[in-house]
Amino acid sequence: MKKLISILLTLLLVLSFAGCGTNNTESTPSAPEKLDTKVNIYGIAGPTGVGLANLMEKAEKGEGNLQYNIALAANNDEIVAKIKNGEADIAAVATNLASTLFSATNSGVQVLAINTLGVLNVVTKGYEVDTIDDLKGLTIYSTGQGANPEFIINDILKNYKLEVGKDVKVEFVAQPQELVVKMKTNEKAVVVAPQPVATNITNNVEGAKIVIDLNDEWDKFHDEALTMGCIIVRKEFAEKNPDAIKIFLKEYKESIEKTNSDIDGTAALCEKYKIIAPAAVAKKAIPNCNVVYQDGDVMKTNLSAYLNFLFELNPKSVGGKLPTDDFYFGVK
Repeated sequence: MKKLISILLTLLLVLSFAGCGTNNTESTPSAPEKLDTKVNIYGIAGPTGVGLANLMEKAEKGEGNLQYNIALAANNDEIVAKIKNGEADIAAVATNLASTLFSATNSGVQVLAINTLGVLNVVTKGYEVDTIDDLKGLTIYSTGQGANPEFIINDILKNYKLEVGKDVKVEFVAQPQELVVKMKTNEKAVVVAPQPVATNITNNVEGAKIVIDLNDEWDKFHDEALTMGCIIVRKEFAEKNPDAIKIFLKEYKESIEKTNSDIDGTAALCEKYKIIAPAAVAKKAIPNCNVVYQDGDVMKTNLSAYLNFLFELNPKSVGGKLPTDDFYFGVK
């Protein structure tokens, strides 16, 4: 009996050591905290660029864990060109532009994370509007005909059983600045404006006020979030620099978290880096920009649903076809 117990104990020890050996072999070394990898990052003025502000300051002070070169592009066309020619490694863009780039570059970009949810607000002057139902019989002015704003406005009105053209008239202007003019030159007016334009209107037009956040309205009728902005990477850069991507995402997430925890400090940086100016406007606008950090499965669930929503309305708005699964970085 003693001999049997001895044999069993020996076998147990052998198996225990074997298990330890297996764990050591399969363990994955963690990414280094800092690398000399150079990363060219581009954003654009407005909500999608806000999440970069604190990282831009960190990079300027030489405190970043990568060799960051972060700049603002003049417009979306510049970002598209820089992604295509390899000058930009990472960029903050609208989600539908990310999808369009995926098609235009033959699956050459991936979305790393969602950085902005809905940024559209209803702004009124001279009308008492508390709910979407209160818009019945009114004329709304907006930008974005044939693009995100029109699709979102129509969807929300439809969910409230309000017919465009019959119950609510929607007129589109070419430039956001025209919305300011509409508010200034009319005693009564209603506009749907993106941030920070909506905040600029309330700062410059007496009696104007933000009354409805369309992001909140979207959430009432959709299970998935309204995902309007994201951060993308050239697939080739991501494949060659996996550790650098891990470091960037950690620091980018921290930058976004600071955006929401230190609004005063972020507003000052937004003015400094010309993301949103002046700081007084940025301070009011940032809470309405819905700046977030969503990656992995949550990112894919929310973004794929929104892109499908856009595709059903206008395939061209997402590049003519929906992106395949490899569009979503880090999701299998």
